[in-house]
Amino acid sequence: MSHIIIRGGRRLEGALTVQGAKNSVLPILAATILHPGQTVLQGCPHLSDVEASIRILRHLGCKARWEGEALVVDAGSMSRRDIPDHLMREMRSSVIFLGAILARLGRAEMSYPGGCELGPRPIDLHLTALRQLGAELREEGGRLRCTAQRMAGREIALSIPSVGATENVILAACGAEGETTIFNAAREPEIADLQAFLRAMGCQVRGAGSSTVCVAGRRPTRDAVHTVMPDRIAAATYLAAVAAAGGQVELHRVNYRHLSTVTAALHGAGCQITGGEGRVVLRSDGALRSAGTVRTAPYPGFPTDAQAVLMAALLRGQGATVFVENIFENRYRHVDELCRMGADISVADRVAVVTGVPRLYGADVRATDLRGGAALLVAGLIADGTTRIGDIHHIQRGYEDPVRDLAALGADIALEEPPPAAHQ
Repeated sequence: MSHIIIRGGRRLEGALTVQGAKNSVLPILAATILHPGQTVLQGCPHLSDVEASIRILRHLGCKARWEGEALVVDAGSMSRRDIPDHLMREMRSSVIFLGAILARLGRAEMSYPGGCELGPRPIDLHLTALRQLGAELREEGGRLRCTAQRMAGREIALSIPSVGATENVILAACGAEGETTIFNAAREPEIADLQAFLRAMGCQVRGAGSSTVCVAGRRPTRDAVHTVMPDRIAAATYLAAVAAAGGQVELHRVNYRHLSTVTAALHGAGCQITGGEGRVVLRSDGALRSAGTVRTAPYPGFPTDAQAVLMAALLRGQGATVFVENIFENRYRHVDELCRMGADISVADRVAVVTGVPRLYGADVRATDLRGGAALLVAGLIADGTTRIGDIHHIQRGYEDPVRDLAALGADIALEEPPPAAHQ
C-alpha cells in the first residue's frame, strides 16, 4: 500500500498551474455519449475518478485515449446501455451516466453508485426528475432498470439545489422533446462548464450558473473541443497549505471569483490575497487567527469540499473557529485523524469547533475520504516531525499529483511505494 510521507516545518513558495476540475470533467465525460462522434477534452486531469469514467465509457462501447493532457472520446461505437456493479461502486458520480444513456438510447440499467462515505446522498431527486420527463424506473435485485422511449420536456422544480440532479436532468433533457425548465437548479460553476461543453456540441442549454436552467430538446450535432475549467477545490487546497505553512504562492489558470468565499475566510484569518485575470497570489506569515464562523452552503456559499482543508489550516491558529456543515452529515470523518496529530477539535452533530494549539505532531494517519485526505496533507506540512498518510487512493480521486505540486513549493514530501512482490 502506498503512503505519502511529509516532514513538516518548511515555508512554501512558488507558482503552480491549477489542474482541470474533477467536479466538472466527470459530468462532461458522461455527456460525451450524447453525440455519436468525437469530442476532445483539453486540460483533462489525470485522476482515478477520471479513469473510472473511462472504464465506464469503454464498457459502453466507446473509445477513449489520452493525447498528452487531452482526452479524446469517440462515442460513435457505443453499443451497451448497462453499467456493471463493480464500475458503479468506484465513484458516487457514476449515476450521472443515467440521464445521458437514457437520452442517447432510451434505456439504461445500473446499480446504485459508490464513492466516499459522506452520509446519505440519495439519488431520489435524480429519479423523481427523470420520471417527470417520462422515464419509467424500477428497482430489481438492487439494480435500476430504466426505460424512456419518449421523454417530453416540462417544468421541473428541485426540492434542493442538488448539483448531481441538476446535471442529470440537463443531460436527459437533451434527448427529450420540447423544452425543459429546471427551477431551483444548482448554481455551481461546474454546471456552467457542462453547459459550455453541451453548447459546443450543438445542444441548446441556457441559464447554467443561475437557479433556472432551460434545455431545448436537441441531441448534439457536431464534434467538439472543450477546455475543462480549473479546479477551484484544488486551488483552495494549495491556498490553505501555504496559508498554514507560511510563504507565498501564485496560482495560475484559476478563476478568482469562484474562490471568493474561501479567500475571504483566509483573508479573515490573516492572509494577504490578491487576484487578477487567471491568477491568485496568497502571502502568509503562518501565524493565522480565527476565521470566525464558517458555514458550508451551495454555491455561491462556502464550498463543503473546502471545509476540511480550511479546518486543517487553522489548527494552529489563534482562537477558535466554528464550522457548520450544512451539506453532508458525515463530513467530519477526518477530525479523529487530525486529533491524532494533536489538534483540538470538538464535534457536536453538524458543528465543529477548532481551537488553535501551539504545536502539531507528525503521526501515522489515514485518509478517510477525498477532502479529508487533503486536510491531512495540509496538517502534515505544519506538524513537527514526520506524518505518514495511508489510504491515499482517496486523495488520488481528486488531486492529480499533490506530492509533485507541494514539493515544487518547497515541501519535504514524498510518495512511498510498497516494495515489489518477491517472485517465487
